Amino acid sequence: MYEINQNIPLSPIDYIFTGEGSQPITFAFYYPEKQDEKKLRNSLEESLKYFTVLKSRLKIISVTDSVFDITDDGLIFKVQHIDSAFDRKDNITKYISPVKTSERNPLTKVTLTHTQNGSVLAISISHALVDGFSYFHFLSSWARISKGERFIPPHIDRDLFSGIIHKSEKEITKENLLLNCGLFYGHRRDDTKTAANERLFIPADKIKEISERARNKNILLTENDVITGILWKKYLADWTKNDSSPETYLSFPFDFRRVLNGFPKKYFGCAVCFGTAKLSLKELLEKPEEDIAFHVKNSVSKIKNDYITNSINTLENFRNQKGRNEFEKLHLRHPENGIIITNISRLPVRELNFGNGAPTDVLTYAEVLRSAAILPAEGGVEILAASPKL
Repeated sequence: MYEINQNIPLSPIDYIFTGEGSQPITFAFYYPEKQDEKKLRNSLEESLKYFTVLKSRLKIISVTDSVFDITDDGLIFKVQHIDSAFDRKDNITKYISPVKTSERNPLTKVTLTHTQNGSVLAISISHALVDGFSYFHFLSSWARISKGERFIPPHIDRDLFSGIIHKSEKEITKENLLLNCGLFYGHRRDDTKTAANERLFIPADKIKEISERARNKNILLTENDVITGILWKKYLADWTKNDSSPETYLSFPFDFRRVLNGFPKKYFGCAVCFGTAKLSLKELLEKPEEDIAFHVKNSVSKIKNDYITNSINTLENFRNQKGRNEFEKLHLRHPENGIIITNISRLPVRELNFGNGAPTDVLTYAEVLRSAAILPAEGGVEILAASPKL
């Protein structure tokens, strides 16, 4: 367990999500029944005895190093009242301002908003502190603690990365970063808040139809393969239509807890690496959706133990050679001809019951352009895409 005023080193992966353009993980959950502020505060205080690292601010130590400085003002809990009713078309910033992963800012914000028709509980946490798995591990644990139920304590020791890291004097190039980490190294990130958000519904029947066409070709696809293939074809064909480049790139995050040998399954932190896939614009336009989905499947299958450890080491040596500020030049997807797709359609929303029912609607934050999030929806999935303003 970490203590107040303790400094926790960042892992090599954490540095990707620091500085400008490092989008935090931010959701808002709507409850038709009014939530009990006192109960939430008390159970949150108890939860933070186990998830202390959430009470952090980023502290710069040197040209290469930063730490999480655990402090009482590293987490903000705010309560507000608004005269309007919740509407799923609301912008999430009505309920919370996302955290910034830069020095002197709290890395966790919690806002409880009482509306005319219930309550909205919004939580924004720095992506350097958590990935999607850890974000919901914390929230579901908080909900269980509020009801006096058992929960699974987190594994929060970041020192476990020291056994993976091997120092190298070989210069890390942009080619290394793409090949080893699935990251694009270029200009400084400056593309936040320049996206036009749009929603798209993909019915389950369409997903099933493409899967069946693939089976007729002796190809077995997951639902995620199919949805990702649909989005790659749809959005990149549109976003690159006036671009002279013949290549399009798909990027996707991969939770490596279930793959990396000896890595704790309940690690609380950011445990993602990134995969990429490439198709020419011509191929993207001409290939059927099931063939594009199969290309996605093959790209995911390449992420194994060696790829993950190589990625971690490449990031560590890049930081030691170039300094932490250079991470602001790393992009999770190709800046001009790419898309990053995250599947959050299996959100454990039902587990976020603090005693008077689970949330009935969810808002998410997507302001970095050329991204798409796959969300749960009745009879299919809903897509929240952040399209470039062409």
